[in-house]
Amino acid sequence: MAVLPMQHIRIYALKQNRKAILELLQRRGAVQITDSKTDSPVFEKMDTATAQHTFEKSAMTAQQALAAVLELAPEKGGLLKKLEGRRPLTLEQYEQGVQKQDEVLKSASRIVLLKKEITDQRAEITRLQTQLDALVPWYGLDVSMRVKETRSTRVFIGSFPQEWTEEALKQALAQQNPNLDVPVCEIISCQNQQTCVFLMCRKCQGETMENALRSLGFSYPANPSKVPPQERRDLLQARIKEAEAIIRQDEKEILSFASKTDDFRFLSDYFTMRTEKYAVLGQLMQSRHTFVITGYIAEKDAPPLKAELEGSYGAFVELFTPDEKEDVPVRLQNGRFSSPVEPVLEGYALPARGEVDPCSVMAIFYYVLFGMMLSDACYGLIMVLGCGIVLHKCRHTMESGMKKSLTMFLYSGISTMFWGVMFGGYFGDAVTVIAQTFFHSDFTLEPVWFNPVNNPMLLLVFSLLLGVIHLFTGLGVQFYQLIKQKKWRDAIYDVVFWYLLVGGLIIYMLSTPLVTSMLTLSFMLPATVGNVGAILAVIGAVGIVATAGRSSRSFGKRLLKGLYGLYGISSWLSDILSYSRLLALGLATGVIASVFNQMGAMAGGGIVGAIFFLVVFVIGHSLNIAINLMGAYVHTNRLQYVEFFGKFYEGGGHKFSPFSIKTQFFTIKEEH
Repeated sequence: MAVLPMQHIRIYALKQNRKAILELLQRRGAVQITDSKTDSPVFEKMDTATAQHTFEKSAMTAQQALAAVLELAPEKGGLLKKLEGRRPLTLEQYEQGVQKQDEVLKSASRIVLLKKEITDQRAEITRLQTQLDALVPWYGLDVSMRVKETRSTRVFIGSFPQEWTEEALKQALAQQNPNLDVPVCEIISCQNQQTCVFLMCRKCQGETMENALRSLGFSYPANPSKVPPQERRDLLQARIKEAEAIIRQDEKEILSFASKTDDFRFLSDYFTMRTEKYAVLGQLMQSRHTFVITGYIAEKDAPPLKAELEGSYGAFVELFTPDEKEDVPVRLQNGRFSSPVEPVLEGYALPARGEVDPCSVMAIFYYVLFGMMLSDACYGLIMVLGCGIVLHKCRHTMESGMKKSLTMFLYSGISTMFWGVMFGGYFGDAVTVIAQTFFHSDFTLEPVWFNPVNNPMLLLVFSLLLGVIHLFTGLGVQFYQLIKQKKWRDAIYDVVFWYLLVGGLIIYMLSTPLVTSMLTLSFMLPATVGNVGAILAVIGAVGIVATAGRSSRSFGKRLLKGLYGLYGISSWLSDILSYSRLLALGLATGVIASVFNQMGAMAGGGIVGAIFFLVVFVIGHSLNIAINLMGAYVHTNRLQYVEFFGKFYEGGGHKFSPFSIKTQFFTIKEEH
């Protein structure tokens, strides 16, 4: 386990080599560039905001063009293709892509324009269709909906928010005004709690008619057309067909660019890289002929990069060690066994300055705890095969983070297989159920150790024991950190005394009949050993009370803080009991699996029973492995974060973020 030591790096070079040096640093991904600062009036910073905006816009154009093409011509490829990661490009392929960037950007801009036109036309179709829908009730009207009057009559074209018959409407109008004469009353349509009408009266009664209609809820149509509804319908339908034809033509043109999807991907990545490069340019101090780059680099990467910069570009590279109190970025380096849990650690916090990288120790317990919670050999085999196949097929292209996560689940799957064999879990009790149901046999695969369903107390005791070992290991890491920092007294006060207290109490309790009988242990420590444990616990307790408040000068405050520190024994109790979740999740996996097996066997033997069993088996165990896989992952992380890290780990470091090729589709492969 290691947190790589960091160095400051300062690069002085000629401006004529700026582009080449920045591209080299970007490809190497070894330097985290920081803001350059100097009091010299000769140096100044370059304003790159406009250039960054231009490149970001070009990258967005390429992405939009790619999305438009893929929407019409989706590429084939399942989950495995998505896991493959970025495609490697040689420097020659990269240069070829750069040479045709203008042509590709022109094509991308054309696609974006076409896509905008398609969007506009679809919006227009929606608007026209809305107008068509509004016209449907008026198809029976053969005059313009804007007609208001003739030379001697008033015309009312509108609707009521309820259903009317012609007779009922005339009666209602007569009730409003007995003198009102309505020579023409025509119901155009009546449906969905709406009645569309055409009414006509003498001009002299127009105002009276309008008042009567309004009292009944009459309203004029919104945006009436100049032409009759049917004619308006024909015009709208023709316009919709025209818009649809434009959409088809535009889509056809977009599809003609289907062969350029990789070009659009390259263009997106290229301009993303240029955006990042110009962001870095804005951080550099530059004079008329020179520029300065400052940042952090891992100590092991510094010599070869320095040699390359000085040899190829005549740069002057200065390396020096950061100040002890300086908050330097954190970069981890672990082996194949422990590096897969680095994402889990990063999900919590990276080590602060002076803290150790706990990945190596953490990995051992992570795999063991995960396997115990899932604890089915067949589930573990599925994990191993699934992760192994994907890792093998995508071994050259898969991204580092995804590779670490899948490797972590691969190792966890191996642990699950181990504990499944120890506990006799093979799709729960599927072997026994299948043998009894279809072969009328009592064949059973016996566990190498024991079956937790039949002996849950033994698993509980083992879980608590594993928890004590896990917590004591975390305390040991704290001891190591304090000794490394030469804090000898703190190591004794904060670690050794707790070892004595907790360890002594455990020894003492294992010598009492009450505890051993409650835990159904087959042994009990001798009373003499228990007395030794009690003495050790007392020494530890006294030591904690005496030293926990050592930062205070007042005796009273020291005593109170010491007593409060001793109260921390309650957290130890809760932490140890937290490991009972190993029992809970292990039993849940086996019990749920057994329930599905019994459900599948309900149809009995024979062909029908076999088919029914197979369906229930596949669905049930798929659900079980998904649910309990998630449960094992969550609770293993919790035991690491809350219980284990709580004994020694603070975190707070910030991740090393080098200036590198942060692309989405391609990565550049150097040819050495």
